[in-house]
Amino acid sequence: MATKLEKVLKREIEIDGQSYIAALSPDGVKVTKKGFRKGNEISWRSIVSGDAQLNEDLNNSIEASSSGE
Repeated sequence: MATKLEKVLKREIEIDGQSYIAALSPDGVKVTKKGFRKGNEISWRSIVSGDAQLNEDLNNSIEASSSGE
């Protein structure tokens, strides 16, 4: 049986040598560069809906991250 997500769960991840913080909350997922406050956030509803705009935003985000911005 899975544990219900009732508060923020944070984990550090490394992507291309950069450290990021992934925060899972009841509202959605937020990924920020370690040491920063602003990051990319997406709601669970957007993930579940499979919205085409979501895929486009995700691809843009990945391209921006890989170009060193």
